[in-house]
Amino acid sequence: MTWLRDALATMPTGDLESRDAVRDRGVEILRPAGALRELDAVAAFMARWQETPHPHVGKPAGLIFAADHGVAAAGVSAYPIDVTAAMLAAYRAGKSTVSAFARVVGATVDAIDVGVGRPTGDIRVEAALSPERFEECVQAGRAAVEALDADLLVIGEMGIGNTTAAAAVAAAMLDPQQPVEFVGRGTGVDDEGMDRKREAVAAAVARVAHVHDPLEVLREVGGAELVAMAAAVLAARHRKLPVLLDGYVVTAAVLPLAVAQRGALDHCLVGHRSAEPGHSRVIEHLRKRPLLDLGMRLGEGSGAMAAVPLVAMACVGITDVPTFGEWFE
Repeated sequence: MTWLRDALATMPTGDLESRDAVRDRGVEILRPAGALRELDAVAAFMARWQETPHPHVGKPAGLIFAADHGVAAAGVSAYPIDVTAAMLAAYRAGKSTVSAFARVVGATVDAIDVGVGRPTGDIRVEAALSPERFEECVQAGRAAVEALDADLLVIGEMGIGNTTAAAAVAAAMLDPQQPVEFVGRGTGVDDEGMDRKREAVAAAVARVAHVHDPLEVLREVGGAELVAMAAAVLAARHRKLPVLLDGYVVTAAVLPLAVAQRGALDHCLVGHRSAEPGHSRVIEHLRKRPLLDLGMRLGEGSGAMAAVPLVAMACVGITDVPTFGEWFE
């Protein structure tokens, strides 16, 4: 975990002068003051991390991390574990929902296999990842970001059973006494499946009750793709690359970063609010307002990808519209 800890301790802060320049321009723009307040805030956010008073979305990119989970054997999902591999193939063939969304917004999508066919440990009774495999996943997330040519990053995931892991991470971080409150239906499990899922999350959270290091909690009850996403988001911070987080699994994956180091997710926006009940708990803790709230629960980066046009419009609403002074001079 050396790189994660070092990276958390040395995070860049972005360009506050560019942020403030966009804020100032927003006050003078050719429309009633405050008419697009929330969008103007998004533009200022983009300016800070792109380090320019002319924020833009020209090269959005999606990274989808996929892996299997040992806890899926407990019957916590409506789908069998081999669906993860089938969906990975769909991403790579450009046939998934997020692939279709990406074509509309002009984004690239790369799917990274960090554990398909190699299920993690069953988090009810053992650590999800060994220290060695944890580091392998960290390096995969870092490498994926370092290879990008992008100005906005969408983070997504795929893994049968991963909403169970997400619930375990979130509950262990935020309210270990009430773990079942973080459990939703995920892919659509029936009532019996929900009971099994609640039991699995409760067992996992109880097992790590003595673990107080957020990154160790992630290793113990998270998953390969959750670790890779956390590393990718932190790598993006060091590239000063703004990030759109997807739903429950993604925000649960990066929650340990925020718990470990205040401000670790300042370069991130939450693309949407998932229908999963635990997601609201996580984003409330992070004090972030989702850009979209449409009851989506697909995952795979789809909700965040759907928010890309909104970010792009926020930017052009500042850069392509004159101020009153410019228009009437």
